[in-house]
Amino acid sequence: MQIPTVDYTADTAAAEFTSSLKNTGFSVLSNHPIDFSLISAVYNEWESFFDSKQKQLYLFDLEKQDGYFPFRSENAKGYSYKDLKEFYHIYPWGRYPKSISQKTKQLYNELCKISEELLNWIELNTPDEISRFFSMPLSKMINNSPRNLLRIIHYPPLIGIEEKGAVRAAPHEDINLITILVAGTEPGLQVKDINGSWHNVSCNPGTLAINIGDMLHMASRGYYPSTTHQVINPSTDSDKNTRRLSMPLFLHPNDNVILSSKHTAGSYLEKRLKEIGLKS
Repeated sequence: MQIPTVDYTADTAAAEFTSSLKNTGFSVLSNHPIDFSLISAVYNEWESFFDSKQKQLYLFDLEKQDGYFPFRSENAKGYSYKDLKEFYHIYPWGRYPKSISQKTKQLYNELCKISEELLNWIELNTPDEISRFFSMPLSKMINNSPRNLLRIIHYPPLIGIEEKGAVRAAPHEDINLITILVAGTEPGLQVKDINGSWHNVSCNPGTLAINIGDMLHMASRGYYPSTTHQVINPSTDSDKNTRRLSMPLFLHPNDNVILSSKHTAGSYLEKRLKEIGLKS
């Protein structure tokens, strides 16, 4: 499988993007409108934050899920080992570190804006017999949603005493509708194809990677595949001393949005947070 790179500015972008999602669960967008200098500046600020002691002042709230999650807080569903990462949850209403400028909020808003367009692309190119399952237009599901989450992830350098079998992010599927992933600072992200083979995803700074989550899989009655992906550990000793940062935006519907006969977005999110160890 080859993950197509879709030119955001092309006339055929919407159809090519949706086709890639349907056939692979993933798509990569080039020539997107978000300025890379903004992305770079945000990464630099958060690298300093994760290196500081102030992060302990923002420890996550178990119910609200905002704030700082220390190293090895989360495990993938079905895995006993905790992922080798720490992260911070940015919500529009949540706590915001004093040392972080408004650039992160600017990036959050720009990613949310492009996400509405991408969901419209999906809706326009979804067959009528599938889109009739949607309880409302996809872009309306996330409209002013307080659940839309920008997660700033830091994968520290490996120090050689990690448990055997522990990885930066074990194979998993995302919970939400779609995820928009700003290119990571280092390689490591891989996606699994329908034949079970893993493929590297480019960390080209001029691209966005988009994958399908469980909620779109559920809302489309399986038409769109929820994408299994992982972040592997560096393979060489020199790379093990290199940190990695990434910034996925998870597009979550409002809690009352109906996904299926079994779940609203709120009930499914609650279920999955318990499965990955972020709620008791």
